[in-house]
Amino acid sequence: MTGAASAVAGAPALETRALTKRYGGRLALDGVNLHVERGSVFGFLGANGAGKTTAIRILLALARASSGTARLLGHAPGSAEVRPLIGYCPDVPGFPSWMTGREVLEQAATLFQLPKSTTRRRVPELLDLTGLADTRARVGGYSRGMRQRLGLAQALINSPQLLVLDEPTSALDPMGRRAVLELLTELKGQTTVFFSTHLLPDVERVCDDVAILSDGRVAAEGPLREVRARFGGSRGRLIVETDQTERLREALLAPSGVGAGSGFALDVAEEAPGSRALVVTVDDVEDGAARIAALVGSLGARLFRLEPREASLEDVFVDLVEGAR
Repeated sequence: MTGAASAVAGAPALETRALTKRYGGRLALDGVNLHVERGSVFGFLGANGAGKTTAIRILLALARASSGTARLLGHAPGSAEVRPLIGYCPDVPGFPSWMTGREVLEQAATLFQLPKSTTRRRVPELLDLTGLADTRARVGGYSRGMRQRLGLAQALINSPQLLVLDEPTSALDPMGRRAVLELLTELKGQTTVFFSTHLLPDVERVCDDVAILSDGRVAAEGPLREVRARFGGSRGRLIVETDQTERLREALLAPSGVGAGSGFALDVAEEAPGSRALVVTVDDVEDGAARIAALVGSLGARLFRLEPREASLEDVFVDLVEGAR
């Protein structure tokens, strides 16, 4: 089954054009365009209810689009050509509680009609890759993180060219999240990973490219660094370090401070607990830096550091999602 199927030469790993889904009078997806290059780790971002799972269900032929098209490795979703080429792990993978992890993977290999020699090689490889090689317990005794890793192992049993993951870290504790993210990092270059999430630090850690979905529409898409640069705008954060931290904080937040009558939306926070450096959010970095430098001088304080901090993915995400409402 797996040997006969192949991706269309030159086709991207995943592509949608004007993908739309309506549920009665509700528009869940509104003209979604995505382009995922092969070999990348692609983060599909959005708040809960943004439409991420709906899009994934359409890509996996578990739901039909109202209009628009989707292609996976050049093939239609659910087609006999594409099914052997993809792997999928839902946000809550389920397995028979009486089976061992090894038995789960062997069963998956049978469903994919893998040769026995391939199964004998892949099963221990994947148990080792996911940190389950030394586990003899049945799945009913697995922790939430272990089940998630077993779900990833099962999704990889057929050596997929495209791995689709729906919220793979959302319900995990910090150790479980770390293990899954390390696994995704190891997969870079071996396969294409497309995963949905609302956890932005996970994306910044492992992703090459992102798309931000807001109310069923793609608000931004592209390489992570370019998205931050393009949609971060002039607004940003400045790191300010002086010898009079509290006086500066009070002056920044006072009605007669730097933002008075200027349209600045200032937010002031410590760079770290106990730090004398402040993180100041300004509407315009260049103008804000000049005003803050002047304010420090007027206080008679010594300025040790005044530098911009690149807009984070969280900054971009919040601006785009709030701007779409």
